[in-house]
Amino acid sequence: MSLKDLEHGIVNKTIAAIRTKPKKESSLADEALLGMVVKLLNTEEKGWYYIETHYKYRGYLHKNDLIIDKDRAAIWRSEAKHFAAHSIVDVMKEPNYQNYTIGLLVRGAIIQITENREKDWREIVLPSLKKGWIKEKYIQKKTIPNLIMEEVAIRESIIKTASSYLGTQYRWGGKSPLGIDCSGLCSIVYMLNGIIIWRDAELKDDCMREIQRKEMKKGDLLFYKEHVAMYMGDDKVIHSTSSKSQVVINSLNKNDENYDEFLDKNIISIGTVFYK
Repeated sequence: MSLKDLEHGIVNKTIAAIRTKPKKESSLADEALLGMVVKLLNTEEKGWYYIETHYKYRGYLHKNDLIIDKDRAAIWRSEAKHFAAHSIVDVMKEPNYQNYTIGLLVRGAIIQITENREKDWREIVLPSLKKGWIKEKYIQKKTIPNLIMEEVAIRESIIKTASSYLGTQYRWGGKSPLGIDCSGLCSIVYMLNGIIIWRDAELKDDCMREIQRKEMKKGDLLFYKEHVAMYMGDDKVIHSTSSKSQVVINSLNKNDENYDEFLDKNIISIGTVFYK
């Protein structure tokens, strides 16, 4: 089968490692979550593919983590309109916790729902087409936000989502509640709020516009050399840092107990997705 015939694949693993090189021993570039559709750019040896995510990030995924079927991927992309909104979610065979699990979701995993409900449970469809049940409160519909009309609400939602990762361990290249790095935190938080930004600690003009420090508001991003943090308002920032081994909140105000001098004095640029 030619690569042209393959074209796209669906991530079929709870968390799939996107590597910097086509081998398991290479470092983590990013993580793809269950249900994400990726573009296959090139084939490599031993079952590896050079892929591109829907947010234009590239790396290597193994065939064992993918369902490679362009027609099925197209259907999945059009019909899977929801995602897991809780940190870790067991997918049960039947709508009760006394049954057995058929899968595991992390926050951001893309799923399809059916019309079947049982009390506070909802039936879902996984990329493998297996059906299972999760609590309806753990499901959120994907949306396309209006950055002009809904700015205040979106900013508050971004901060609420980011705060749900507090205490998550630091993981280079990570993007899930099991482990996350600085740009992984910012990119997945925005993604869960329907906004696509670049995955690395770099202000990209096609994703954000640069603003001055006096202009920054909740949800805007502060860029440093090889680091990025999110502004929470009131001089507070949230970020995933290897020095603290987790997602923490620090202050830009030297009078605060959790003041971080580096974050205060080494800002290279500040970006926002919102309009003037």
